[in-house]
This record gives sequence, structure tokens and C-alpha cells, in this order.
Amino acid sequence: MGLDIRLPIGLMFSLVGLLLTIYGAVTGGDAEIYKRSLGININLVWGIVLLVFGGAMLLMARRAKKNG
Repeated sequence: MGLDIRLPIGLMFSLVGLLLTIYGAVTGGDAEIYKRSLGININLVWGIVLLVFGGAMLLMARRAKKNG
């Protein structure tokens, strides 16, 4: 039928999530950056959330390809 929209969405969110997770892990020891977010490493948290969402999209695209 064509390109499943879940594939590019999954790739995009996974890539952005990976970059954000790496940035959050590298800057995790700098308390000054995360003062505004009450000391929570928000980059690491949202990077992981985006990675999980992107992985779920890729998994659904893969499962649809197998069944179709």
C-alpha cells in the first residue's frame, strides 16, 4: 500500500530521544542547569520518554509489515 507513517515517526522520535538522552546523561552532574526544573534532569527524563515512544512506533510498524 505504501509507506507506513509509523516508520518515519518512530525514526524521528527515536533519534531526537537518543540525542536528548545523551545530552541529559552528559550534563547530569551540573546542578546549575537543572535549577529551574527543581533539580530534575528533565532532558534525560524526556529523552527516555521519546525513545520509548519512538520504539513503540517502530515496533507497531514492524508488526504491521509482518501481518500485511
